[in-house]
Amino acid sequence: MFLRFVLAVSVVLAIANVGLTDQPASPNGWRGVGQTSPAAPNEGVRVASLPIDTAQAAAATTPDTVSPVRYEAADGRELTLSGQEGQIWREYDLSRYTLRVTTTKRPEQAVVDWVLRETGYEAWHGQPLSILSASPRKLRVYHTPQMQAVVASIVERFVGAEADRRAFGLRVMTVNSPTWRAKTGALLRPVATQTPGVQAWVVPREEAAVLLADLRARSDCREHNSPNLLISNGQSTVVSSTRAQNHVEGITMQPNSWPNHQQKLGQVDEGFSLAFSPLASVDGKMIDATIKCTVDRVDKMVPVIVGAATSSAPEQKARIEVPQLTQFRLHERFRWPSDQVLLVALNQVALPEFTLGKTAVAGLPLSLPGMSGRADLLVMVEPQAPTANPSSSPAALQATRPTEFRHGRY
Repeated sequence: MFLRFVLAVSVVLAIANVGLTDQPASPNGWRGVGQTSPAAPNEGVRVASLPIDTAQAAAATTPDTVSPVRYEAADGRELTLSGQEGQIWREYDLSRYTLRVTTTKRPEQAVVDWVLRETGYEAWHGQPLSILSASPRKLRVYHTPQMQAVVASIVERFVGAEADRRAFGLRVMTVNSPTWRAKTGALLRPVATQTPGVQAWVVPREEAAVLLADLRARSDCREHNSPNLLISNGQSTVVSSTRAQNHVEGITMQPNSWPNHQQKLGQVDEGFSLAFSPLASVDGKMIDATIKCTVDRVDKMVPVIVGAATSSAPEQKARIEVPQLTQFRLHERFRWPSDQVLLVALNQVALPEFTLGKTAVAGLPLSLPGMSGRADLLVMVEPQAPTANPSSSPAALQATRPTEFRHGRY
């Protein structure tokens, strides 16, 4: 009986020993239930986490480690991002920026947009294999160390100490005559542009105030946005003035009804739309900004007679209209000192009549007598003086953030 008991105990211990030896040991000699073994070198992606400031470095920073990142291929195979071309995985904390911005539902998208502007879209859609993904709190990047350095510099411009102290005033104006240059041309210092016909200058703040007062005093000048419009660092805004022009773009045949065709209506939006996105440097001394502007004007509707014949009306015809358009496109990036004001002139672009005059009179167009339907479209960007730096920790920002319910953007 005693021998049987000893034999049973020996068998149990042998089975337990096999179960333990099947599990790789951790550095401290044991591991808990469900814990996975560390990956072998060169079998995974190096992972690093960047904190938003040095105060959180001790708690948030993790050294480059080897950790496998797996995904499923189209044929069902499970693959691993091995980083064979030197790619590393990093996560950047965006909380300091995203908790501060309340004017849009997805503030992190601005970070992605600026990364793509700085690096180029093709850098993320070819070789080497790369990933760029943003959530409301983190930006996840899988790329080479050189590209990670560029991304880190962009992120720092959003979350750095100067980022939440910067704002920008924007004014969009039209002046019917370019003669405003005669008085103020000596104050303007030219800036190089890439779009033919577009001019840009930088002006000291004091002289810019004099220039603005002179423009406002002109009878042919009109402002198209609120003078109190301020844009936060890294965010975008759109100033637009458009209206719809309807026309008959075609016909649809209906042989079994009268009339035997139906007009197909189309719509053309004419006017201008200007998108502006600024971003200050880490030290706040330089400003980068992109300006994208589209201008469309319907000169006239060209009539065209098309056949609408049926068996009962073989000679029947119908009239359609083809819009004759004048268009202008601008998409440029500007860089200038933060103590200067940027002035961009799109020159004499074709604008619809309703955008040219100062006031509307019932039954009359909004243009003044003698106008040609063209105007100098001016964009003035004034970096505001830095404000006092409030508490910038994520906890403080979350505590002071107002409770708002917004639908879409404004």
